[in-house]
Amino acid sequence: MSHTHTHAPGESHSHSHGPPQPQQVALPPPDPALQALIEADFRPISLALSSDNSALLCEPHKLEKCSSCNSDYINLNRLAKILAANPNLKAPPPANVISKNLSQAVNNTKEEGNAFYKMHKHKEAISRYTMAASIAVQRPPWESNQLMREELSTVLSNRSASFCESHDYISALADAETVISIRRNWSKGHFRKSKALVGLGSLGEAAEALQVGLAFEPNNTELGAFFTDIEKMKGTPVQKDGADS
Repeated sequence: MSHTHTHAPGESHSHSHGPPQPQQVALPPPDPALQALIEADFRPISLALSSDNSALLCEPHKLEKCSSCNSDYINLNRLAKILAANPNLKAPPPANVISKNLSQAVNNTKEEGNAFYKMHKHKEAISRYTMAASIAVQRPPWESNQLMREELSTVLSNRSASFCESHDYISALADAETVISIRRNWSKGHFRKSKALVGLGSLGEAAEALQVGLAFEPNNTELGAFFTDIEKMKGTPVQKDGADS
């Protein structure tokens, strides 16, 4: 809209009172050295879509993860599916925003497994721990990875104990190794590994597993006591700190 009005005695002019126009912000020119690094690192990739157009695949082999093409789109496709299933989520929330319902589901299912374990119903306990682990790994990729590792390692540690009680020492060892791989500085994983190795008759390796755990927690009484037990099983004397060999 425009109109005429007086600005000073004997002076008038016309001008517009429409909405203000946004100011154009001049972008700085790209740094030539940085641009050269980006272009030198650029690697064109041939992509394909899955039959339902929901996932990225490598073009030559139609795989989400392909060693030949050196490509891995699993996490990217997972994120895309989560965002597609939540149309009201305009952008991933900050990493410190945690799905409380998911945490509650993991904890409740784990506690059900603990209850079965205490009743020596290890088949049922293993089933509940397996379900709790499945829930734990469903955390969206933008949430803190540390929380998922802590939940999953605790559940798998408990399942390893149930496998040991069921005399399935191979499965117990596999769970213990997984716990160590995702939470190496937690002594419980090394304890579970040692327990499984004792069940398999590998006393030397069991003692070594405890020594690794004790390197992280030297004052852990559970590991120390079990190490003494293993040394007794091996029929060798236990050397105390400061004692002559």
